Parts: sequence; structure tokens; C-alpha cells
Amino acid sequence: MVVTTLRLAGYALGALGAVLLFVEFFQQPSYISYEPEFESYNVDLSPQEVTEHTWIGRIGALLLALAFALEFFAVFLG
Repeated sequence: MVVTTLRLAGYALGALGAVLLFVEFFQQPSYISYEPEFESYNVDLSPQEVTEHTWIGRIGALLLALAFALEFFAVFLG
């Protein structure tokens, strides 16, 4: 019963983490803007303003790591 609960919790956390990482990878970076009247993208890079990763991606990666740890632990219990 405990093993099944751990596996289901791992599956749920893994699915949620994967969705968060999907959102992280497919969002438009803050330094790119689209101008519809010219149908072009403008890249304005300033090293102080650029962020490579948001909290969505960090939490998603953490949830995926936790999911793998739960699955690993469940294997040894079952």
C-alpha cells in the first residue's frame, strides 16, 4: 500500500514538473519583442535585465527530481 502511494505521488509530481518545464521552455524571452506593424522581432540585450530561467522552470525541475527520488525509494520498498 505504501509503495503504491509513493509511486502515484511520484507520477503526479513528475507530471506537474514536466508541465512546468514545458511552460518554461516555450515562453518568449524578456529581451525579445515582436512588432506587428513591421512583422519583425526586436532583440534588446542588456546583461542586467536578462534572466535565463524563471521560478516556473526551477520549481518544475525540483518536482521532477523529487518524483524520481520517490520512484527510486518505492523500488527499494517494494
